[in-house]
Amino acid sequence: MTSVLPQRSEILGVNDVDRALTRIAHEIVERNPDLSVFVIVGMQTGGTWIAARLCEAVTRISSIVVPLGAVDISMYRDDFSLRPVVLSAPTDIPVDLTERTVVLVDDVLFTGRTVRAALEALNDHGRPRAVQLAVMVDRGHRELPIRPDYVGKNIPTHFSDEISVSAEGVFVVSRAEVSE
Repeated sequence: MTSVLPQRSEILGVNDVDRALTRIAHEIVERNPDLSVFVIVGMQTGGTWIAARLCEAVTRISSIVVPLGAVDISMYRDDFSLRPVVLSAPTDIPVDLTERTVVLVDDVLFTGRTVRAALEALNDHGRPRAVQLAVMVDRGHRELPIRPDYVGKNIPTHFSDEISVSAEGVFVVSRAEVSE
């Protein structure tokens, strides 16, 4: 008889998450010399806390306060027939995005479909000059041609693995088959 037992593994601890966010913030400042036309937007709900932390770090590094927003992509998903629409939290974008550079932030990049939906949602708030993508974890398995500009950690995973990202760390839950 074969059963499936979940195994939880810590990939990044608290200090590792902090270090990754600081590194990404430095990369953002180095790549974007004009932060006056810059905005950071977190994807509800997993990317919002990361976006807030990046915004704080960019301000600390550059002494420039960057606008911070959040976007809900529920109504832009392409899988309505596969899952129910669940509104996660409201969109709050404090500035017109036209001609701005937007850093779109999410916790995990997997197939790329959530990012595609977020790009559509951003267009309802102006036409950005550029959109850059920051993620804490890139786990591969892309179904769309989407690539992150800033990555906290690349983690090769099995398609069935689950990734949990929080300020306390990054964990992988694997479903291992055990023969009895």
